[in-house]
This record gives sequence, C-alpha cells and structure tokens, in this order.
Amino acid sequence: MALKHLSNALATPDQLSNSSSSLDGVPSDLETSIRCAGAQLTQAAGVLLHLSQDVIAQAIVIFTRFWLGADGGSLRIYSVKDVSAAALYLTAKLSFQPTSPRSVLNVYTFLLSKDASPLWFVRQGGSPSTPPEPETYILSEGGYQAARQVLLQIETVILRTLGFDTHVALPHTIALTYLQTLGSSNPAVAQRVLQHLNAALLSPQLLYVTHQPNALAVAAIYLASREEGAKLVDSDWWEVFDVDREELGFLVVGMKSMEGFMRAELNTWNEKSIPMVPDQVDAEIERRRMMEDGE
Repeated sequence: MALKHLSNALATPDQLSNSSSSLDGVPSDLETSIRCAGAQLTQAAGVLLHLSQDVIAQAIVIFTRFWLGADGGSLRIYSVKDVSAAALYLTAKLSFQPTSPRSVLNVYTFLLSKDASPLWFVRQGGSPSTPPEPETYILSEGGYQAARQVLLQIETVILRTLGFDTHVALPHTIALTYLQTLGSSNPAVAQRVLQHLNAALLSPQLLYVTHQPNALAVAAIYLASREEGAKLVDSDWWEVFDVDREELGFLVVGMKSMEGFMRAELNTWNEKSIPMVPDQVDAEIERRRMMEDGE
C-alpha cells in the first residue's frame, strides 16, 4: 500500500499517440503549445491563490491527464482555461488548502484579461506598463454565477474522465530524500533539483505521466549535480533507486531541453495569443489551412 502512494498510473503508448484532440484534427504542435500554456496558467493561478507548489503540481498533472487518449478531453470541445481552473479547484479541495470558486474564478478572470494579464501567451509583452481599468479584469456577479456553473460542470467531467482517480505522487520530496541518502547537503543542488522538477511539469514529452516519481527525482538530481559541479558517489547510484541508465538518459535529455523548448514557444507565439477556448482553436486550425492552400 505504501509503495502505491509513491507511484502513479502511467499513460499507455496508445493514449500518448491517439489523443482526442488529434483525432479531432488538432495538429500535434498546436496541441503541445496549448497544453503547455494551460499548465503555465495553472501554475500562475496557483501562485496567486497562495497554494503550495505540491497542490499546484498535482493540479497540473491532473490537467495533463485529462487530455490523454481517445477517451480524454478534446481541445475542440473543452476550453483549456476551464479545465485548468477546474483541475486547480478540485486539487485544492482535496488538499488541506481548499479555496472557494469565487477566488479561483477571480484569479482566472485576471490572468485571462487581454488588458491586465501578466502572462506572455495571453497578453503580448506581459504585464501592462500602466494599471488597467478594474472592469477589464473584475468578474461581475452575473458573470460569476455563470462561470461557477461551468467550473463545477467541468470538475465533474474531469472526475468522470479520470475514472475518479485523482491520486498524484510527486517526485519533489522523494528527490530531497534521495539527496540526503547520497550525502549531498549542497543547497544549490537541492534548489536546482526542484527547479528541474517544476519545469518538467510543462514538458512536451509529458514526463509526469510517462515516468514514475522516483525516476524523475533521480534525473533531476543527476542533472542538477552536474550543473552545480557537485560530486556524488562514484558508482551507478541511480540503480539503487530502481532507475536504469537508458531511462535516466531519456529523462535528463528531456529536462535539459526545457529551456530551448520554452524559447521556441516564445518565438512561435510572439505576435499572437495561444488559443484558450475551442473557437480560438478552430480559428487557428482554419488559419493554418488557408496558409497551406495559399488563400
């Protein structure tokens, strides 16, 4: 039973290669960009709601799982912003840090405001240089009631889609325990480990749903110790933690690639917003079709 709480149900190869969005004609690069933006939106909302990083990370994993496989949600049916909000609300409710629907929806209204949002993929240039008008990011009472209904509906959809399995084991605490076991007391290494684990939540390879927490922890330690020049034991220490060299190599490459991936995303979307709702997804697909056809 204890081991179960340290592991996760992983995505199958079929789920990874046949998402509901891809079956609905969403190009894989567009799906990756939207999913990554949704994870960043969840992270930002969690910070503004003063939730712990553990709760935020669990919400991002649940958000990511929702889109997996032919039975998952499609970006042409469900708004990534609504699924992000519902995943965060649900995860907080199941934790020791529950937050109200009103608080969640107020934060999302602010983060998705074209005039006020500090997020680069919502508002080009990030935070505005002058304070925006409050009405551009404050939810009216009528707007709140409608949004609350959507929030609770999507929460139910997420639960049904995941078969009510909301268990998420995270690698963060495991990694710090492993560092102690390895005799490392370097705070810079520990900080880099946590940075890599948080960045991996946005991975285009979906590392959190394809690898167990112990493997993610080992890869982050290996990479962070190399970057900080910290020497660990001479032997193949990762094998002690049940990780083989091939898996370690894949995860290290995946984590190292995050900086380049995010830079490429910024370059790709530097002049337009990433679609957050199905109508915008449809419009982007149509825009690409017209460009291919030379219209």
